[in-house]
Amino acid sequence: MNFYNKTVAVIIFLGCLGAAGYSQARLVLSNKKASKQAIALYNYIQDMYGKKILSGQMVSGWGFDELKYIQDSTGKLPAIRGGDFIDSNKNKTEVKEAKAWWKRGGIPTLMWHWGAPGIGNGYVNSKKEVDIDKCFEKGTPEYEAFWKELKEKARLLKKLKRAHVPVLWRPFHELNGNWFWWGKKGPDQFKRLWTTMYDYYVHKKRLNNLIWVLCYTGKPDSAWYPGREYVDIAGADTYAPNDPHLDMYKKVVGIVGPVMPVPFHECGIPPDPAECFAEGAKWSWFMEWHTSFIKKVKTDYLKYIYNNDLVITLDKVPDIMAVYGKR
Repeated sequence: MNFYNKTVAVIIFLGCLGAAGYSQARLVLSNKKASKQAIALYNYIQDMYGKKILSGQMVSGWGFDELKYIQDSTGKLPAIRGGDFIDSNKNKTEVKEAKAWWKRGGIPTLMWHWGAPGIGNGYVNSKKEVDIDKCFEKGTPEYEAFWKELKEKARLLKKLKRAHVPVLWRPFHELNGNWFWWGKKGPDQFKRLWTTMYDYYVHKKRLNNLIWVLCYTGKPDSAWYPGREYVDIAGADTYAPNDPHLDMYKKVVGIVGPVMPVPFHECGIPPDPAECFAEGAKWSWFMEWHTSFIKKVKTDYLKYIYNNDLVITLDKVPDIMAVYGKR
């Protein structure tokens, strides 16, 4: 074999080794200047997609310790910890907890029950109606509140950027459900909100630690999709009885394609991983809701989920930066 043929053979061999680590086509983050931590996390999530389901748990901060409850019930902890910027008075704590979870080897995700601009904070206000056009009209109370709150959350997310913490960022969740203010005015106004936040956070504030997660309801609709250039991961949710929810999964795949990871971003009962894979609902992760929802899950079933070979718990998450940070 001459030198040229040997070189080609080595290149092919190395390519095969690389392919072994990446079993399917790979996407890059929509933010071309994404941090190495965000890139590494995104690659890890893609590597697991179709093979395993990452376990996730929303944490309320309401006096009930969901993580301790899971550990006491199953002997395990979730891979993904979910937080919420719902209460401005507790947002600094959410940042602190996200830092600690990443340092512990877990994956932080943050959402935002954003109160309607100009009306107020909290869950109840997130369901009130607002004239979205006025959020873009200088001099209006809606405009002042909208941009003040965007800047406030940017400052919080920047603390995570400085700490080199990547975040699965999922704002405007259940976007097409018509119950939150950002979904009440139809898909065009929603997409205007999404792309405005994206452009401001990515290009103006340079929050390159964010992985942008789009969260449909149980009825995903392509009319509400902002486009691949603004989305890294897209999922759906339902609190319906336990089921793989294959139809919901397939609807998201029909919008974003077969490569982008698709999470079950909120649920009342974690789906059975064996049934999911048997039927083809290859959820990237599940995110169990907090307080009364996790309490209602039967302990034996919860133990089954957290000790299932198809489920990734905190102890099974590799050192993401060591394994994926140099790829």
